[in-house]
Amino acid sequence: MSKAAVCVDFSKPLEIQDVEVRQPGPGEVLVRMVASGICHTDLHSTRGDWPVKSPLPFIAGHEGVGIVEAVGEGTIRKVGERVCIPWLGYACGHCRYCVSGWETLCPNQIQNGFARDGAFAEYAVVDGNWCGLVPDNVSSQDAAPLVCAGVTTYKAVKVSELKSAEVAAVWGVGGLGHLALQYARIAGGTAIGVDIAEDKLELATQLGAEHVVNAAATDPVKAIQDLGGADVSIVLSPNETVFNQALAALRPGGRLVCVALPAGGGTLSVPIFDTVLYGKRIIGSIVGTRNDLDDTMALHAAGRTKVISMGVGLEDINHSFELMLAGKIPARHVITEF
Repeated sequence: MSKAAVCVDFSKPLEIQDVEVRQPGPGEVLVRMVASGICHTDLHSTRGDWPVKSPLPFIAGHEGVGIVEAVGEGTIRKVGERVCIPWLGYACGHCRYCVSGWETLCPNQIQNGFARDGAFAEYAVVDGNWCGLVPDNVSSQDAAPLVCAGVTTYKAVKVSELKSAEVAAVWGVGGLGHLALQYARIAGGTAIGVDIAEDKLELATQLGAEHVVNAAATDPVKAIQDLGGADVSIVLSPNETVFNQALAALRPGGRLVCVALPAGGGTLSVPIFDTVLYGKRIIGSIVGTRNDLDDTMALHAAGRTKVISMGVGLEDINHSFELMLAGKIPARHVITEF
């Protein structure tokens, strides 16, 4: 049996239950969890906030790190390896998206912790060919947030085509944002951190942001335009208003990268004249590929990034969700006690 945090009803807190552990089938691996990051996506999925919902009951969690304890036939993973369990748990490998390097757009994909049970448990059974390896010199607690928060923001900066000397505004300095700022600086950009909490802005400064903007105390669009505007706006706050502000804060030729997913789906109001006249672009970015995940881990192993997190217990999951909703988590809570 495995202790797990189970979503049984979208309107109720997760239940800590003992669930049966099955043996891995073909291509699958059984992973004993060591760490599991708690993502805002988990909050949305377990509350049924999105138009597409998980089948009930289910176990969320897609920032898992653990040890392979058993393997099925046809997997590249081996017993004893330390692996990570990301959001993208399977893609077909032969559609036009997979073969062109866009496996995250595969129409046949399966998401860990959403379409099938994930990492909020002592044990998880997942597709071994879609589990990444964690470098020896990266701690499990650091690795967990990199599995989603890291790879998602690394990919967002990558698709933004941010160049050295360009300005990147990161809207929302939390679990994802504190890493996005670092990737923007690694790419050579000037980073602006935007948030409504002073402690988040202080963290942004500590991590190298050249400018910070408190959107609760000042008009963030004017503040950024007074700095010359942003070449790139990366939106990590699931608030519709922020998306519109981020678009308005762009300078000519700027790129808006949409990452966060507001409850209910959300709507972006795009001024056509301004968009056309000033050559602005709007880009959607969803997690990252296995190669992006390897790059994210390699950067951290090389000492290029810093993960801010706090270890909690599996039984603390509902309290962590409450703190997340209240904006009281500096960056990431990571389950380290199962």
